[in-house]
Amino acid sequence: MLWRDLIHLVLRSITSSPLRSILTALGIAIGIAAVALLTSIGEGIRGYVMDNFSQFGTRIIAVNPGKTDTQGIGGLFRTDRPLTLDDADALTRLPHVDYVVPSVQGAGTVEAGERSRNSDIIGANHALNDAWQFKLAMGSSLPKDESGRSRNFAVLGSKLKEELFGARNPLGQFIRVGSIRFRVVGVMEEKGQMLGIDLDDIVFIPVDKALTLFNREGLMQIDVVFAESTTSTIMEQAVRKVMLERHGNEDFTIVTQDQMLKSLDKILSVLTAAVGALGAISLLVGAVGILTIMTTTVRERTAEIGLLTALGTSQRQILLLFLWEAVALAFAGGMAGILTMVGLILLIQWLAPDLPLTLSPFYLGLSLLLSVVIGLVAGLAPARAAARMNPIDALRTE
Repeated sequence: MLWRDLIHLVLRSITSSPLRSILTALGIAIGIAAVALLTSIGEGIRGYVMDNFSQFGTRIIAVNPGKTDTQGIGGLFRTDRPLTLDDADALTRLPHVDYVVPSVQGAGTVEAGERSRNSDIIGANHALNDAWQFKLAMGSSLPKDESGRSRNFAVLGSKLKEELFGARNPLGQFIRVGSIRFRVVGVMEEKGQMLGIDLDDIVFIPVDKALTLFNREGLMQIDVVFAESTTSTIMEQAVRKVMLERHGNEDFTIVTQDQMLKSLDKILSVLTAAVGALGAISLLVGAVGILTIMTTTVRERTAEIGLLTALGTSQRQILLLFLWEAVALAFAGGMAGILTMVGLILLIQWLAPDLPLTLSPFYLGLSLLLSVVIGLVAGLAPARAAARMNPIDALRTE
């Protein structure tokens, strides 16, 4: 049998019973559509989270107080020193350091005249705009005052400014944050949200004032932004050396932005794959459908198999005939599922552009390959049964 005859027989078998072929391919189409949708949601969430964590820059090293380790009973008597403003000052003297931002975060009531709002409060220094890539809509950033002697100045997030002052110019106006009064010197441009935190509903005040406001002895974090002329590994070692000299032991935790982004990317990629695997379970329904239909097809075409064998068709060609038919049905279902989901996802993105959905060519291709594999596996048993059929017995059924 020539290859073109084999392909012709496969296509004729599929098109001779269009309704049965469509229903068989539909099971695969639904499974592929589920995989495509779930992986698109997973990829969208991964991209959304990565973009949120990258918006503050990628050359950042964070120093946090405390160290998690296992040192037996001796660890019970260990005392961790808090991070201080002097630690931050020492880090600014390192080579290749562009900015150092000591920070404290809390929440409280912010008042302006008769208006008040419960908002997040961040204590930082003059470098926060450049280090965190925040832009000003008006006014100026926090001034570069001597450490521990900052003036009572504040910068408002764009949403907080609207809530407290509306259309009025807030520059030069006084607000009360907790029990301390501040003069507004600037307003940030709209920044949006990061993982549910509204970055526009924040008031920024000097870090030493925040320590007093929250009655804290130490900082919550020190961010070190380094220049492109060095690497995160070199800077991590330099930061660790300075902190060890000041604290005597490693009672702090250093996290580089590279490490955090790599860990997040790995976790979210595994999550995407796991979600896609759950969707792939629905492909089992399609596999059972192909197995059932191909088994029925072999029984219905017993006489045809006998005739083909009598005309000199080999067992291998009989096997390929039915196997290709199963693969063709699965491939058609896979293509239908992918095209349906691409259209649906594009429609969803048009109607709800903020919804994090991302079409991944890798997962779409993997889904299509999976449909072909399912066709091979599901069609193998019926195809082998057809190939092993006794031609004499097969012809008797005519």
